[in-house]
Amino acid sequence: MILRTLIAVVGFAAAAALSSCSSGYTTTRSNTSNYEDELDGVASYYADEFHGRKTSSGEIYDMHALTAAHRTLPFNSIVRVTNLDNNRSVEVRINDRGPFKSKRVIDLSYRAALEIGLIANGTAPVLIEVLELGQRSGR
Repeated sequence: MILRTLIAVVGFAAAAALSSCSSGYTTTRSNTSNYEDELDGVASYYADEFHGRKTSSGEIYDMHALTAAHRTLPFNSIVRVTNLDNNRSVEVRINDRGPFKSKRVIDLSYRAALEIGLIANGTAPVLIEVLELGQRSGR
């Protein structure tokens, strides 16, 4: 019985460790709201072709505003995004869903990407710090 319990515990721990390896970002701290305070991964940006279109939140995308798309953070969350290549950072408000390319953790507006020097390469490794969680809605 002890051996069976030990095998179950080891199996559960291994499964939990492996499942955390498959996410697009890593957790460096956690908080009680089930969202990480800090995330890291690759950022990209979207600009011209989406300017003036409706976002997932219902807002109209403005490429000149300091906004971003994230897969799971509630709309209206405020995050600080730091480009790890040059240490420049910008605070943005989450108002859309995405990115939809694997291994990317956030899509920035053109202006936000410009502020952290992301335009030339199109992508960059970033650290995302959650400053304020937005209110959850039915979306």
